[in-house]
Amino acid sequence: MRIIAVVTALLALCACSAEPRACTLIGSRPGIGLDVELPGATSAAVEICWDGTCTEPAVRLTPATSHGPQTCTGTSPTDTCGVSVVPTGGLTGFADVANLPAKAVTVTLVLTDATGAVVLDETTTATPKMVYPNGEACGGGGAQTGLVVSAAGVVTERA
Repeated sequence: MRIIAVVTALLALCACSAEPRACTLIGSRPGIGLDVELPGATSAAVEICWDGTCTEPAVRLTPATSHGPQTCTGTSPTDTCGVSVVPTGGLTGFADVANLPAKAVTVTLVLTDATGAVVLDETTTATPKMVYPNGEACGGGGAQTGLVVSAAGVVTERA
């Protein structure tokens, strides 16, 4: 009985010294992102499979953008700076997969052109990882990974 009292007292003491951490309600979408540089591609379809289960989430490709050059009105602390968004010439999209596991999955990616002709049909393995938008102490927000399709049609998993 005495050991239980000592352990309880030590646990209470440790809990008091821990710094509290607020976890926000920010989340992360589980799924697979796409970055497409392949010329002619205009739309995408994906099939994602694991443990005998397959899903075909909708994917909408949109023009990819990056930041342009920074412009500033001066160098004093009260001056302003700005950056414009510029198109990269590629496409980007995201396949929402509600129960995507944080383990290897098989992804079949089909890209088509404006006429519906297939410009890429590739099956690869990708390994989603749990995303922690508030840090690991607040729990995971969902598993994610990304695929990059080069201008030459090579599919790789985003690092």
